[in-house]
Amino acid sequence: MKIELQIPKLKHAISLTERISGKHATLPVLSCILIEVGKNTAIFKSTNLDVGIEISVSVKSEGSGVVAIPANIISAFVSQLPDQGSAILELDSGNLMISSASTKVVIKAVPSDDFPIIPKIPESKEMPLPPELFVKGLKAVWYSASVSSVKPELSSVYMYRKDDSVVFVATDSFRLAEKKVKFPLVADMPDVLIPFKNVPDLIRVLEQAGDLVRTRISKNLISFETDTMYLASRVIDGVFPDYQQIIPKGYVTEAVVLKQDILNGLKISNVFSDKFNQIKISIDPAKKSFDVQTKNSDVGENKTSISAAISGEGLDINFNYKYIVDCFQSIDADSVSFQLSGLNRPMVIRPVSGDQTFMYLAMPMNR
Repeated sequence: MKIELQIPKLKHAISLTERISGKHATLPVLSCILIEVGKNTAIFKSTNLDVGIEISVSVKSEGSGVVAIPANIISAFVSQLPDQGSAILELDSGNLMISSASTKVVIKAVPSDDFPIIPKIPESKEMPLPPELFVKGLKAVWYSASVSSVKPELSSVYMYRKDDSVVFVATDSFRLAEKKVKFPLVADMPDVLIPFKNVPDLIRVLEQAGDLVRTRISKNLISFETDTMYLASRVIDGVFPDYQQIIPKGYVTEAVVLKQDILNGLKISNVFSDKFNQIKISIDPAKKSFDVQTKNSDVGENKTSISAAISGEGLDINFNYKYIVDCFQSIDADSVSFQLSGLNRPMVIRPVSGDQTFMYLAMPMNR
């Protein structure tokens, strides 16, 4: 087995596959990138059993073969190669020799017989989905999913079709994010729960996937495919909570503030927050004041007053700082609306603009 390929193509294939490789005490081959060589094609594969990826690269080849190489070693070496020129990969006494114009290395291979098959779902219907829209939806909500796997449906991003949009939702039961993204050709898309821990890998790969990917969804798997890439993620077989019932139908208090003003106020307040990250929001319509307060007996206390347009009743209510500040990464508008429906009721945060596709909900903290 011997192949020659352009170094940028080699770097691209290794960078996409290296981070998906896993660590497994009883299956060392999972920490490897598998390279399969056929006629003028090399396929780079890796998997952590939850996500699997295949990258196909055009090469000049002599013979065929398979080799498994530790992902961290080949990645560290390839990253130091120049961005131009070509590299030659060939088997050398069962190991992999890589040579370029100025460098030659031999990397010890790992037995490849136990490398898992990356599953495919050929029987389901393809959906041509623009990857940038899929990434947009995931990025808008995934940080709200639970990091615990005790309730798998909460440690996931829920996707479902509504009218001409795909709705992305995530919640850890303390906060919830919802993003509606208009998709073409989604009429037959089934509901799906994507594990939270798989989302960063999906985002990273799909951001480089080009204009269109062919997507398939089954009970156990979601896959994305182009002419040179195949990406598959396991999905959760469960039922997402009926979250619509906790979204308030109205509000008694609304405050509209500039996004940058509230972000600055929250950052200052966080310096003085306690171990529970508790902040107090005080809204006084009579004084037209929107105050953010924190107090820590070991550090001090802070009160930041923010200019706001306020309507409705006055209110003092406590929240977790992190659960408020996280959502601003999903809001592009200059102004933000805080809608409250009373004590011990969730607060709804929305952008103030023509874009009403994002909604964020945060539960208050008990004192």
